[in-house]
Amino acid sequence: MSDRLKNQKRVAFFDVDNTLMKGSSLFFLSKGMYQRGFFRRRDILAFLLANARYQLVGERNQAEINGIENSALSIIKGHSVEELSAMGNDVYDRYVSPCLWEGTIEIAHEHLENDEEVWLVTATPLAMANLIAQRLGFTGALGTQAETKDGVYTGKIIGGLIHGRNKVTAIQNLAIENGIDLSNSYAYSDSHHDIPLLEAVGNPRAINPDTILQVRAILGHWPIYEFRRGRWLKKFYTPIISRLASMAAAMNPLIRRLK
Repeated sequence: MSDRLKNQKRVAFFDVDNTLMKGSSLFFLSKGMYQRGFFRRRDILAFLLANARYQLVGERNQAEINGIENSALSIIKGHSVEELSAMGNDVYDRYVSPCLWEGTIEIAHEHLENDEEVWLVTATPLAMANLIAQRLGFTGALGTQAETKDGVYTGKIIGGLIHGRNKVTAIQNLAIENGIDLSNSYAYSDSHHDIPLLEAVGNPRAINPDTILQVRAILGHWPIYEFRRGRWLKKFYTPIISRLASMAAAMNPLIRRLK
């Protein structure tokens, strides 16, 4: 191994929603905003519907991406950074902290104990992602960055949502800037939307995976962690999924020969 590679850092990247915590950090943030009169009930319903549609279609539909961006930005436009920072601490204490997966936190702290950096990678607003990382003692966060001017949010996003392949770009940029060896790093997620992120590192891991991610993890022999209460049910159907995935992998060469 070259001296350059020896000097590169190994990092653990963690998704946030349903990986680090139960539920959506953006929903909790929106809840805190609603309680402080940032917007009306019908506004939060429209925002949550846009968010739900985006989670279904992910990066495949630019119109949906634009819709969720515009919905989120319209909420914070005109509010000060200081105001949202104070609210973020309250949201963390009231909603985020009780929903953290202890198993995931333990994994993250094992990395820290091994002198490996821990970064959050999430579509959550960067200010909130940084707050979560700071409160948990992590190294830092990569999140969706809202533009500010004179300490006030302008209603614009810098660089787009950190979701799907944008997460890959984010960690690649971080790696270049900080001398990180991605081929020797880790990534953790629950969602198949993060398969590009997981494939961008040498040590992918699935936490509370959805079905598509679970199949990909089985095919790739990726470690799978299950912290949900329904894990007994997972134990029942995981062998079935595993067998189906193995059959699919075995059939792929045959299918290619028949084409």
